[in-house]
Amino acid sequence: MNYSLSTLWHERPRYLPGIGAVAFSAVLIALQCGLLLGLFKITSIPVDHTRADVWIGSPEVLSVDLGRPIPMSQLSRVAGDPRVAVVEPYYQSFGSWIKPNGGSELCILIGCSLEDDSLGSITELTPELRAALTEPLSVVVDRAERKNLGVNIGDYAEINKQRVRIVGETSAGLKSLAGAYVFCSRPTAAQVLRGVMPKDHITYLLLKCHNPADAEVVAAEMNQEYKDSHDMTVMSSSQFSTRSRMHWLIKTKAGIALGYTALLGLLVGAVVTSQTLYAATVASAKEFAILLAMGIPRWRITSMVLVQSFWVGLFGVLLAYPCIHALAWLGTLVGVFIPLPWELLAMSGGITLVMALFSGLIALRSVRTIEPMSLLR
Repeated sequence: MNYSLSTLWHERPRYLPGIGAVAFSAVLIALQCGLLLGLFKITSIPVDHTRADVWIGSPEVLSVDLGRPIPMSQLSRVAGDPRVAVVEPYYQSFGSWIKPNGGSELCILIGCSLEDDSLGSITELTPELRAALTEPLSVVVDRAERKNLGVNIGDYAEINKQRVRIVGETSAGLKSLAGAYVFCSRPTAAQVLRGVMPKDHITYLLLKCHNPADAEVVAAEMNQEYKDSHDMTVMSSSQFSTRSRMHWLIKTKAGIALGYTALLGLLVGAVVTSQTLYAATVASAKEFAILLAMGIPRWRITSMVLVQSFWVGLFGVLLAYPCIHALAWLGTLVGVFIPLPWELLAMSGGITLVMALFSGLIALRSVRTIEPMSLLR
């Protein structure tokens, strides 16, 4: 092992491209997977930031932002279930946001109950914000979206040709892929959405179970009980969150493109690393031939090449981590949040390290062709 490190140091011009390729691959994999993770969190914000145990939506709803209106009468159907403690109507629909200067943006209007124990109120809506939303036709937006929406607190705007007033803001970076989240009370949502939402209809019913641990069982049993009516889909919050995330990952071009880019980074890094190690091994052919002539077993040389590949991979990963955090920090400056949990960093490091070892195995092709007789040429 010491010999391998010494060789790497003295022959570093040969191996630096390989270390750089490994670092590039680790950076690309970590950032692309981080973007995917951030995408996951964005697509399921309304589900993940609320207190509901079970969501009831339109038949075969694919994602939380794609819910269709369902009759309010379904509330009485589930309210009497002995496993259900609370049932709460919930509005969510796309709307046309007209800025004070006349420009327009797409927004996602969310209307929920404003009580302290509300199931649909996101955790970022403080008691002060919920109190402000009791004002008729008032809304709250996120600070990160104020610039896109062209408003400040106290300004007026229009949603679906209905004048609303901005009475507050959240500061948690609640951004969406499709449009800015706009939060309001249920009466405000009903009035703003009256042109696109049939009367006595809502988007979701939120349920609180007596035993939250039974959420998935309750959802499965309700789906079985009401399957003949074909008028609702029942999911636990975790199931609905996963469904929303997977929809955006595998059924939208954005998710597919990010996944493809991460795979492309892995392949490019593997090719460059394998070619670099192969070239470095071929360049050391004379030294390996001398070792063979001295009686060193070929397997020892093979293990030395693999150990060198390990060190190339390890140094590349160590070089990548500062670059990953620096690029993620630069992303926040332009409004791109890239979460980097330690599990993600460990995964990207492990993948690139295995890739480097695999590249070392490919480089062993040159070792098999080395013979001591080559010293006489």
